[in-house]
Amino acid sequence: MAMEGFIEKLEEVHEFPGPYTMKVIGKNEAAFVALVLGVTRRVLDLEVDPEYSNRTTSSGRHVSLTLELTVDSAVIVAALYEQMQSVEGLTMVI
Repeated sequence: MAMEGFIEKLEEVHEFPGPYTMKVIGKNEAAFVALVLGVTRRVLDLEVDPEYSNRTTSSGRHVSLTLELTVDSAVIVAALYEQMQSVEGLTMVI
């Protein structure tokens, strides 16, 4: 799906500005967590890390980060998804 279509669909089902939850799954490495938080801070222009929780898979190979964000628009969410694609060790963004 093109970003324009993604943004339109997101605006149909979500109210902005407001809270937005994003899950990011990747390799269970400290660098992965730091990269995800860094991308989030940069895109949202935050001075501190956003509220998040993490959970390691039973095998210990992957970690799931749940980011609790406040975003102004669907365009910002799309930018987050796009920028997350560059994170080394990324498996999936939900």
